[in-house]
Amino acid sequence: MITREQIPTVLDHPVHDARGDKIGDARHVFFDDVTGEPEWVSVRTGMFGTNESFVPIHDAAVIEDHLEVPFAKDQVKDAPNVDVDAGGHLSEQEEQRLYEHYGIDWDAAWQDTRSGTGETTGAADTGQTTGTADIGQTTGTGDHAMTRSEEEMHIGVERREAGRARLRKYVVTEEQQYTVPVRHEEVRVEREPITDANRDSAMSGPDITEAEHDVTLYEEEPVVETRAVPKERVRLTTDEVTDEETVTGEVRKERMETEGTDDESEDRRRP
Repeated sequence: MITREQIPTVLDHPVHDARGDKIGDARHVFFDDVTGEPEWVSVRTGMFGTNESFVPIHDAAVIEDHLEVPFAKDQVKDAPNVDVDAGGHLSEQEEQRLYEHYGIDWDAAWQDTRSGTGETTGAADTGQTTGTADIGQTTGTGDHAMTRSEEEMHIGVERREAGRARLRKYVVTEEQQYTVPVRHEEVRVEREPITDANRDSAMSGPDITEAEHDVTLYEEEPVVETRAVPKERVRLTTDEVTDEETVTGEVRKERMETEGTDDESEDRRRP
């Protein structure tokens, strides 16, 4: 359990669950009217801290700069909504609902509270209420001042997944045409008359005979082969673009009014 002296280090500081995950920020600390000890802490949750959940503080501990409670984050966020009255108190019914949500025996907790103060324990229907803590408020009877508070909007951003992009490589086949020059050999008959220059070669064989002479013809034909050639490198990158969005929320403000004083109307007109 935290002490009264630790309350300033709890308010507006992070609240973590049993696994160390952040639930939200502590908003108010509520005291038991009988023991005067801290009993509940309200935690701002949600994307912009617009929700406020109550969590028991009895087994909580202050660790470095945050408060750690022995409950799961989802359990705290799913706690019953509580409408605290103008006096800053939880009703008996609201407190019992919260105890049931966190699996705590409300009757046993009530009896433990009374036994710790030396009072006689009895039935649970005692009208027990829990007060809220205003830091800096004098606890003695000599100060009759009231503290006026206002809620302020604290806007933040939460990073979430908006979509996915994928870079995929696949193979397509296309037909290409190229004109390639090819060569081939053709037979051409050449005749030359007998002259003194070629007479000896022409008369070297027999006078009359049969003979054959073969000539091999050659031609070129296109040959196609493919090879992989690197062309470019492609990758996916992200650019961060900043847009502006307008958010709207409701904040509560406390107002003061007096009765039986000369400045009564002035207090009511004060914004």
